[in-house]
Amino acid sequence: MRLNELDERIVHALAEDARRSYADIGAEIGLSAPAVKRRVDRLRAEGAITGFTVRVDPAALGWETEGFIELYCRRNTSPEAIHRGLSRYPEVASASTVTGEADAIVQIFASDMRHFERVLERIAGEPFVERTKSVLVLSPLLRRFSSGAPS
Repeated sequence: MRLNELDERIVHALAEDARRSYADIGAEIGLSAPAVKRRVDRLRAEGAITGFTVRVDPAALGWETEGFIELYCRRNTSPEAIHRGLSRYPEVASASTVTGEADAIVQIFASDMRHFERVLERIAGEPFVERTKSVLVLSPLLRRFSSGAPS
């Protein structure tokens, strides 16, 4: 599905703050609140909007350490096998298959360095993992949470 300009503006507004009222969004983009609601309902029904969520600072939950792990997998490891293996770890915030030498990259949040090390060791021990390479985040410089093309 391809979003038109008004739909994109609605999605961006909701991505910035999903608790904004339809009236507030409508005032910003030049539609009535009922028109915004109809569009949001349609976007949900068509699968363009898959849900609403809350963003929480990981540090507020005790996750003070962030890092990325490059996974180098054994031959013929499917993305589904990687997904199954990583989905058991609550510390995994995101995981994606990638181009380049690594097969996947995994974002990890942990309570401290020792916790990160334990998670890294457990992931490295998964049967589909040949080797890993990790980096720790010193300071996050930019995080964007909006959806769609930049406005």
